[in-house]
Amino acid sequence: MISIIHPSLLMIVGAILLPLLPKVFRSAVFIIASLAGLIILWTLPEGNYLTLNFLGNNLILLKVDALSKIFAAIFAIITIMGGVYAYHLKDAVQQTAALFYSASAIGVTFAGDFITLFVFWELMAAASLVLIWSKKDKASAKAGMRYLIVHLFGGSLLLAGIILHISDTGSILVEHLLSKNSVANWFIIAGFGLNAAIPPLNAWLPDAYPKATVTGAVFLSALTTKTAVYALARVFAGWEVLLILGTIMTVYGVIYAVLSNDIRELLSYHIISQVGYMVAGIGIGTMIGVNGSTAHAFSHILYKGLLFMGAGVLIHATGRSKLSELGGLAKFLPITLVLYLVGGFSISGVPLFNGFISKSMVVYAAGDIHNYLAVILMNIAMVGTFLSTTLKLPYLAWFNPARTPCPPDWRQPVGRGSGGKEKPDAEIKLNPIPINMHIGMGLTAFLCVLFGVAPSLLYQYLPYQVSYEPYTGAHLVETAQILLLTFFGFWVFRKKLAAEPLISLDFDWFYRRPKYFIKRLLVDGVLSVFDKTDKILMKVVNTLIYFGKNPGNTIAILTLKEPSAKYFDYDPNISRPSTLLIISGILLVFVIIIAVVVI
Repeated sequence: MISIIHPSLLMIVGAILLPLLPKVFRSAVFIIASLAGLIILWTLPEGNYLTLNFLGNNLILLKVDALSKIFAAIFAIITIMGGVYAYHLKDAVQQTAALFYSASAIGVTFAGDFITLFVFWELMAAASLVLIWSKKDKASAKAGMRYLIVHLFGGSLLLAGIILHISDTGSILVEHLLSKNSVANWFIIAGFGLNAAIPPLNAWLPDAYPKATVTGAVFLSALTTKTAVYALARVFAGWEVLLILGTIMTVYGVIYAVLSNDIRELLSYHIISQVGYMVAGIGIGTMIGVNGSTAHAFSHILYKGLLFMGAGVLIHATGRSKLSELGGLAKFLPITLVLYLVGGFSISGVPLFNGFISKSMVVYAAGDIHNYLAVILMNIAMVGTFLSTTLKLPYLAWFNPARTPCPPDWRQPVGRGSGGKEKPDAEIKLNPIPINMHIGMGLTAFLCVLFGVAPSLLYQYLPYQVSYEPYTGAHLVETAQILLLTFFGFWVFRKKLAAEPLISLDFDWFYRRPKYFIKRLLVDGVLSVFDKTDKILMKVVNTLIYFGKNPGNTIAILTLKEPSAKYFDYDPNISRPSTLLIISGILLVFVIIIAVVVI
């Protein structure tokens, strides 16, 4: 009998043990637990395992097939790469949250029923929230709260859909859903779509990811949206609406990325754009389309993790994240630049890099069903990606001559007659970079190149065995033309593309802008009503007390304009009430007496 161990359970146990270990061992245990999870999941035979009876339902905790295995494998791989990148980290909370986050994402991919999927889905949201709040500043606290509210809403949509689905069909199995007239299915697709950042449910991503910790953002960029891509591929492959939404996403994310000033916000919008290719491939629904989405998710996790690693090094070194505040770093961070460009070439679909062998498959699938509008829009998105991620960001961050940073070992700047050295701009001071950050980037960059040079290493493990060759003469010529024309245009207009410290309005405007009105109406207004009601009631109570202690004075107030002290015993601690309050108090007493008698 085969002994089956759930890889997520192993990683969760590792996450629980991390805070109990000495600091010196935590990072190593993090990597070991992730590597063990990868080995176990890759050796799992196909089939359904670890079933559990729950309230009369047969839960399938471990459903293994080609689709679940390839997604789980890349989740484990990026967790290992992220563990190397964050090896210097001594924060047990972040380490535990990151490992728990990855384990939950793997748990979703192997879930054979909706109940198990939902449990891991919510655990994933909770763990990712910790990585945002771990930055421990005001911006991350607010962004984390918005992230929490949005994902609670998304989880509620998913749960409502699951309940309706079980009520309609009596089945809890995670399987392909065909009915497009089912309300339950549309609730489920909305829940998945929110995590995939499909507009208009996308604003949480560029809002939250730039506010996360340097290392936490690497895991965030890799897991949540791609887990949603897996769920869409598993349940809704072939739904035409996903082709429409995905194609829109490719261009939508690029437009905002070009406008972005924050480097991680720019990369976050490119997550939306790149996930758009995956959603579109799933909407196409053919074997080549689903293969393309799966391959691109695999490639995207690697190159996007690498790009966020490069952005993290910039932030760690300079303490800044705005392109308008960076520049002149090529001399001091050349390794970071080279490794970042590997990620940039990959996301842009440059030949010999992994983005080329996966993105082109989705575009080919769209052309295969003769949807040439989708092909055109995807190629336009490719231009914007190359322009913003691979050209604009490196140029402004590493080559912008407007700023010259101070390296850690720079001595006191000297004036004229010092051998021609110019005084550096003291505004930017570089912090030393832990070597493990560059090692993590190097390993991830190696995989980006490896799969780009040898695509068969990836293609053989895709869900369907179909014939596709990315390195054709026509495809290479077309890609070269697009990239060269884009580079030429950038070089001519590079000064016009300077970053501006502006804020771009996204769909979050619809809940950010009215928040002040809603706050005044539902919070300030309600509190004001309670406050005024409380004051009125206190005055009525004081009046009753006054009446009980000074009935003579009360009568005198009602009959005389200026009652004399001889009519009553004056208590200076009780303020003199108005005539209206006295009458109101007396009427209230009578109403209470009548009510008691009637009852």
